[in-house]
Amino acid sequence: GLFVWHLKNTGIRQIPCQFVHLCHVANNRLITFQYFNFLKRMYVTQYNKDLSQRAKPKSDSVASPFRELQQFDQEKKVIHKIRPISPVHQPLSETSSRNELREMKSAAETEDSVTPVRAESKDDRQWKEMKLRLDDLPGILARLSKIKLTALVVSTASAGFAMAPVPFDLTCFLLASLGTGLASCAANSINQFFEVPFDSNMNRTKNRPLVRGQISPLLAVCFAASCGVPGIALLTLGVNPLTGALGAFNIFLYTCCYTPMKRMSIANTWVGAVVGAIPPIMGWTAATGSLDAGALLLGGILYSWQFPHFNALSWGLREDYSRGGYCMMSVTHPGLCRRVALRHCLALIGLSAVAPVLDITTWTFPIVSLPINLYISYLGFQFYRDADRSSSRKLFFCSLWHLPMLLLVMFTCKKSFLEKEDKGDLLGGNHGRAMEITLP
Repeated sequence: GLFVWHLKNTGIRQIPCQFVHLCHVANNRLITFQYFNFLKRMYVTQYNKDLSQRAKPKSDSVASPFRELQQFDQEKKVIHKIRPISPVHQPLSETSSRNELREMKSAAETEDSVTPVRAESKDDRQWKEMKLRLDDLPGILARLSKIKLTALVVSTASAGFAMAPVPFDLTCFLLASLGTGLASCAANSINQFFEVPFDSNMNRTKNRPLVRGQISPLLAVCFAASCGVPGIALLTLGVNPLTGALGAFNIFLYTCCYTPMKRMSIANTWVGAVVGAIPPIMGWTAATGSLDAGALLLGGILYSWQFPHFNALSWGLREDYSRGGYCMMSVTHPGLCRRVALRHCLALIGLSAVAPVLDITTWTFPIVSLPINLYISYLGFQFYRDADRSSSRKLFFCSLWHLPMLLLVMFTCKKSFLEKEDKGDLLGGNHGRAMEITLP
């Protein structure tokens, strides 16, 4: 009893010392899992008259307490046999020494064969500096400026220029198209510069040049400045100040309003629709020098077209947008996304009917454009009703050919400039006759 009491006293006295030592070690070096090796439990039993070691395997999943007894019986036991150790004084035989030499040689050979493979794998996994070649630079800059989107912007601006009720001026048309394209390249490059950490989380945008490191951020900003400044100067000095002001405002709206709003509110879709509606207005103002009702009509058509186009596209990319942290209607408000797409499909029918009222086209335009507008409205209704990837994909691909077809039909049904001049002359002549009649 005295011996047990002495052991307890010594154990209790050593506990504070051990705790102080552990705290001292923790101050010098953080406690790691190595300090908890005592949690491992190894069991040594006798199996078939030989020493065997049995380790309890770790369970794959946490089971409920009701099934614990069933899993305990079905649990597999891993048994590793321990070879008997020969006494120290027993001499080694020649056969055993030869076998050991063979094993050592084979182990050395395998190590020699494995080391180069491991070295190669380590070299492959090392960080490497990306070297920019001049041959790859045009393609990289084209992807940085989103060349396909820029081509769509220039085409809509060209449609606005062609629909203007003035004689066609080739020099002004080329300057307006070039300036609009440069402004679009600048806006898209700045957009990619701001969204690098978010684009890296999305499958659709993870291969962009800035995300992959194919081009430095400094070079991207320099490219955006070299496109934006000459583009706005070309529109202002070569075309007219109104068109240059619209181009500068569109760059500001796209980079400073639309880009940050994509992670803040679903209102970014409406702001982005305004950005897409400005290029045809720029084309109209480049030809006429004024902001008329026809420019607003063309902007309204582009504004409404973008909702079925983008909402159908974003519906299939909901996982990507959610992973990237973007606040889109398709992610946060899926019902509103489908309703807005259907509403603006129907709005295209009404906007097409307003064109002859504003004396921009003939009355044949609403009739000829009615089939394609009804078809995209039907696909918009299917997207609203089904809300699946198939209907959204159909609506998206329909929007790709719907806009060029609608603008082409609108251009063919455009009222000629001579008709408007004759109508103006007739009105002027009638007004003069009336004045003559009233005068004594």
